Amino acid sequence: MILHICPRASWEDARAKGVYEGDTLATQGFIHCSTAEQVAVPATALFRGRTDLLLLQIDEARLPVPVTWEEGDPPHPDGKLFPHLYAALPLEAVVAVTEYLPGADGSFARPPGL
Repeated sequence: MILHICPRASWEDARAKGVYEGDTLATQGFIHCSTAEQVAVPATALFRGRTDLLLLQIDEARLPVPVTWEEGDPPHPDGKLFPHLYAALPLEAVVAVTEYLPGADGSFARPPGL
């Protein structure tokens, strides 16, 4: 199971179109993803304080291509690699969608229960 941080409006748009491309597939060639252990790193670095975020829980077995494990931007402080999806994300690969809210200081933590 991998995760993707998604603004609520982008997810609603994807549901209407039937596929999710995120904001980086066209510009970087892939969709950024994380594991549950990693997701707070990019969430805090890129989305600090935002309250409109969702976590897409993705079943890798339902993806059209295998994920590629690469250095992230920002890099993980422990040097761990992040999963990147070099294709559009089919909606049927998303097995759950949950709200992802920051703490009082605007930073994000590992999602409870994941």
